[in-house]
Amino acid sequence: MKNIIIGTAGHIDHGKTTLIKALTGRDTDTLKEEKQRGISINLGFTYFDLPSNKRAGIVDVPGHEKFIKNMLAGSSGIDIVLLVIACDEGVMPQTIEHLDILNFLDIKNGIIVLTKCQNADEDFKELVKEDIREKLDGSFLENVDMIEVDSISGYGIDKLINKIDDISNVIGSKKEDSPSRLNIDRVFSVKGFGTVITGTLLEGKIKIDDELQIYPKGIKAKIRGIQVHGENVEVAYAGQRTAINISNVKVEEIERGDVLADINSLEESKMLDVKISLVKHTNKELKHWDRLKLYHGTKEILCRAVPLDKDYIKNNESAYVQLRLEEGIVAKKGDRFVIRTYSPMETIGGGVIIDTSVKKHKKFNSKVIESLRLKELGKPKDIIEEYLKQNKERYLTIKELMSYTGLYESVIEENMRILIEDDRVIELNNHYIHIDSYKNLEENILDLLSCYHKKNRLKKGMSKEEIRSKVCPDLKIRDLDVVILKMENEKKVNIINKLISSYDFNVVLNDNQKAIKLDIQKKLRQAGLSSILTVDDLCVNNNYKEVLESMIGYEIELLDEKHIIDKDNYEIAKYTLINYIKENNSITLAEYRNSINSSRKNCLIILEHFDRSRVTKRIEDKRVMF
Repeated sequence: MKNIIIGTAGHIDHGKTTLIKALTGRDTDTLKEEKQRGISINLGFTYFDLPSNKRAGIVDVPGHEKFIKNMLAGSSGIDIVLLVIACDEGVMPQTIEHLDILNFLDIKNGIIVLTKCQNADEDFKELVKEDIREKLDGSFLENVDMIEVDSISGYGIDKLINKIDDISNVIGSKKEDSPSRLNIDRVFSVKGFGTVITGTLLEGKIKIDDELQIYPKGIKAKIRGIQVHGENVEVAYAGQRTAINISNVKVEEIERGDVLADINSLEESKMLDVKISLVKHTNKELKHWDRLKLYHGTKEILCRAVPLDKDYIKNNESAYVQLRLEEGIVAKKGDRFVIRTYSPMETIGGGVIIDTSVKKHKKFNSKVIESLRLKELGKPKDIIEEYLKQNKERYLTIKELMSYTGLYESVIEENMRILIEDDRVIELNNHYIHIDSYKNLEENILDLLSCYHKKNRLKKGMSKEEIRSKVCPDLKIRDLDVVILKMENEKKVNIINKLISSYDFNVVLNDNQKAIKLDIQKKLRQAGLSSILTVDDLCVNNNYKEVLESMIGYEIELLDEKHIIDKDNYEIAKYTLINYIKENNSITLAEYRNSINSSRKNCLIILEHFDRSRVTKRIEDKRVMF
């Protein structure tokens, strides 16, 4: 089922709240102060059922200039706007400001609702209609239907409802497969239940018992209960007005403007790259370091503007701008916003967020401007690739790419497949890295191995953990395995006994070292399994130690930090152990001692080594296969 959110907009006292009461039978002015003053101060929420049985949530937003920030908060997630204009007054200042805001928030569908019409003078009404069409020319409402109503008598209300129903049929589906995101517009406490938050679920689904996160505070919140239009539900879907009861979070820890979303699906930003357009009827110009109020979702935040491709922006012009925020915000690429001057407060423009993960830019940098143009207008494949290029040190998931780009999962996956086929992107266990970053990683690994071989000419190579800690500590071992395997297939490295070396590297011994090696081998073979030797037994000087280290994993095996055994004898000890357990199901220390004809102490060293190597495991006084 489609989930439709309807919002009202318009000048104070033009009849928005009365219209909603006529549509729904409910009064959205619930505060005592609102009743006394006869105006909407805060957001009002209710719902009604359309003839097609779709349920529509409806948001009543304030029209008074002093309460414009509440109007902006209420605009988040609206599908259809009812621009309410009183027939006896026509277009007024807040009508224009609300219209500007709706244009910048990219709301696609709307109806002009002419209120107080039933007893209006026909000639005056026609003049008002003509003025409305003229004032709305060039806006998204320039060609929409204008419906006359009278909310007190009910005149025109059925016609309006049917028109809303018609429009609801062409509204596209919401992003239910995306990570969940809800901009919080109210926070309160209900006795016996605790903290409740409300907002429009913009993306994804929220289920009871889900553990989500409140951004930017980083607070974990478990979903205790969900209501949609006053009814308890198990799941809330994108596009629904939702009240959510959360546990283990106090009311004072949350505020309007916070965001409830999937854990680790959003990142806090203190700078945003944006495309800003100024309204055509302002006399203000946007200059470097102008202080502004930014309205995004339900958040109001102060910021400074840094135009990037112009010295200043004039009315009815657009430009790329970097916004330097005075506090953190969580947002996504493609989100819409509105800006107002700091003092006196006036809505002067708005636009779209191009990038949320940015560094400070200098003005008139052609590379920066070209990159912003690509991110703004590029194809999904280009946008994904650019973001992967930008995140050189991170290995991104499909969900992270969805959060950044705002694209559907299927679109990301299809374009990722193309990028992988074109050798532009590498996949590492469902994480993705740009080919340039991957090549840089490969180059760093090869440089590290080259330096290691120069300093350790008798060592066969490095462990994966050593490489990871020095080159890519953020990469998990299982992901590094994919990189190393790829490098091995491309004949860039060798992997022998879990040690990694450059492909063309070989340990080369001089005559003296060859003699030392033969001496070590001779002593170990003579010792056999009856006498386990230590490093100190064999290494009479540093030359011996260097050669011995080059033999580990090849001609000899380390049983622990100091005990060594010849490779052939090691294989005999292992073969004997495994065969005995296969025939008898288990083996004791005494039985193993008799099998290899060695001392209790030596057998214990060998068995503990096989326990650590997960060949066997100890159960009481016996050992079985791991």
